[in-house]
Amino acid sequence: MQFIIDSHIHTDYSPDCKAKMEDIVIQAVELGLKKIIFTDHVDYDSPDELFGGEIDYNEYMKEIKYLRDKYKEIEILMGVEIGYQPHLNNKLDKFIKSYPFDFVICSMHSCDGLDLYNGDFFKGKTQRQSYMNYFESIKRCIENYDNYDVYGHLDYIVRYGNFDNKELKYEDFKKIIDEILGLIIEKGKGIEVNTAGFRYNLKTTHPNIDILRRYIEMGGKVITLGSDAHRPNELCSDFEKTIKILKGIGVNKIAQFKNRVPSFIEI
Repeated sequence: MQFIIDSHIHTDYSPDCKAKMEDIVIQAVELGLKKIIFTDHVDYDSPDELFGGEIDYNEYMKEIKYLRDKYKEIEILMGVEIGYQPHLNNKLDKFIKSYPFDFVICSMHSCDGLDLYNGDFFKGKTQRQSYMNYFESIKRCIENYDNYDVYGHLDYIVRYGNFDNKELKYEDFKKIIDEILGLIIEKGKGIEVNTAGFRYNLKTTHPNIDILRRYIEMGGKVITLGSDAHRPNELCSDFEKTIKILKGIGVNKIAQFKNRVPSFIEI
């Protein structure tokens, strides 16, 4: 486990998180990790007022430098999780090129200008319509935007929506999911395996095992592992369980990024 990097971690620079950066580093050291990467939220024009502020990346980098100097036993890297919306291409490009990020996750936290978390996106839609609209938006994102390394929590939408059964079956959305995975592979990008689904009592990773299996069948090779931690005790949560799942579908290597370049480690 010590050689596995948790590639999706939030701190109190993210508006939905209260964890101090140093507390995360201390937990990582206690776990015996050799590397850690922070991926705080940048969600421009979010419909959620909570995400209205912006991170001061000059201060952010100062804190990372301080922690690198203090905790020399662990390599501390700087990533980011961008919340994609189609009108933000130029703004996101300018932002990403302005700072020395090691890793960029592209995620979709709102869709058609509506928030997923508070339920606005689901109003007036059936479950199938909601999920299909979400996947169509992801497809347009991947067709039109390239400045990221992996796509984050691909079936994130199952966390939300007031449905009796939130389960998303690959077979019900096979065509659009295959198109998305094909584009990700064609463009040389990867996908994240996000373990937070277990913490949300969904009993699965994001994306679920059937989507992961299909990604492998189609030739996908770049997979990162992330807890989506918002608290120190969530760091590397459910990694052992998830590694067993990945091995069970034929995955034996995980990608880790530095300077936007992947390297691969055996699991």
